[in-house]
Amino acid sequence: MKEINSASDGQVRTAIVNSSTFGENFEDLMQKLRSLGPVKKFQFDPQVDGGRLAEALEGYQYVIASVTPNFPKTFFEKNEKLKLIARHGIGCDNVDLEAATQAGVLVTRVAHQAERDAVAELTISLIMTCLRDIIPANRAVDEGEWERRKEFVGAELSGTRVGIIGYGNIGSRVGEIISEGFGAEVSAYDPNIADAVIEKTGVKPGSFEGILRSSDLLSFNASLNEDNYHFVGEEEFELMKDGVVIVNTARGELMEKSALISALESGKVRCAGVDVLEEEPPGAGSKVREVDNLYVLPHVGSYTEKSLRVMDEKMVQDIEKLVKREVPEEIVNPEVIRSGNRAGVGK
Repeated sequence: MKEINSASDGQVRTAIVNSSTFGENFEDLMQKLRSLGPVKKFQFDPQVDGGRLAEALEGYQYVIASVTPNFPKTFFEKNEKLKLIARHGIGCDNVDLEAATQAGVLVTRVAHQAERDAVAELTISLIMTCLRDIIPANRAVDEGEWERRKEFVGAELSGTRVGIIGYGNIGSRVGEIISEGFGAEVSAYDPNIADAVIEKTGVKPGSFEGILRSSDLLSFNASLNEDNYHFVGEEEFELMKDGVVIVNTARGELMEKSALISALESGKVRCAGVDVLEEEPPGAGSKVREVDNLYVLPHVGSYTEKSLRVMDEKMVQDIEKLVKREVPEEIVNPEVIRSGNRAGVGK
């Protein structure tokens, strides 16, 4: 594979793509990045075509990427100078890893621990918001209807049967907080984790269908992959208890939006709190903005000063290392080190 060391003028160029936070909070890190070469921020339509994306980012060897847009095969076929996509987060489902590897492009991400506490704690916040009717109670006060407080009789987490779908890095922390901090009965499903491992954390393992049927509250913390896209639809909602509470801080694509809306409108789902949507941001006419018992946050799970600092530092370190011909940590496609890559590292 032909090695490309830099842009034609010898400068190291970095593109920050669709990130709402990188470069906004820690000027010292931006100064480090600028000391290497030009840095430019880009904001693309989440559905931008791969070819157009490649054209817009032509000449940039390093990309710091958010959860959108997608970087498909066509992007890598038409971009010859790119060396690195550094995901400003944990999930890499918007990057075609096979195509990146074939093109000799490294893909890195932040360490799982960077977001663990931040996302888990936001999950708990959404759970309590739903269980205690915090948002409608606040609205009542704002509207001068203090006497409505008798309507806001919620549930206690300590007496709730909680099911966690996805018991990895963040899901296991959610389970720990709920079981040890609130004394709730917690069950978990994760096809990639042995039941014995789940049991050692003090949580009861269960089947996907079994947990859907038995839980008063469901927390979705699964990473997105080809096997679980829209794995919660009409049939799955029918399995759930009437009045179930749902929280999703993982990926919006785990659920069929229309099925979730229908379940909320019918009362099958008492309320839902989500930090993620399949379409981000939702359009002006989107139903998710009209359903009173759906509480939507703008994908801020990792938005704490501590978490964002760690994430930003990792992005800068990845680029610094490649510039010095060193191998960065948390490479998602490690085979690119063995097969050859444009950065000329490894082997």
